[in-house]
Amino acid sequence: MTLIEGSDIFTRERLDQIFPSDRADNFFDALYGDASEGAYDITLEFKGVEKNRLLFEFQLKQRPGKCLACNLTYGLPTVFERHPIINIKGIAKSIDTLLDGKLSCTSWQVGTTKEKSRNLHVLPISFNVE
Repeated sequence: MTLIEGSDIFTRERLDQIFPSDRADNFFDALYGDASEGAYDITLEFKGVEKNRLLFEFQLKQRPGKCLACNLTYGLPTVFERHPIINIKGIAKSIDTLLDGKLSCTSWQVGTTKEKSRNLHVLPISFNVE
């Protein structure tokens, strides 16, 4: 798979179907009992292809009037790996569907949180495909 092929598959529209914008509210509702308590919105972004890995990242974008503090995001790799609302296993299945039998996700890794700015933190995730 080349980067061009991956870019053609993982369009903004398809990424929004794989990880809908309301999933952040559902996550915070489960975590805090109130979606409005969440400090950030979460989007899934396609970053490219590297050997047999599809590279994505969760982008955590600060909500107006909230603070995207490091202490809120650095423990997330473990939480995101297991949380049923984030549903990485479901994301992998959606990716498999888009790959249309040409490749299949065999495993995934969630990286460590990176602070891009005060308003944006990212959480890399890669899916190994065969």
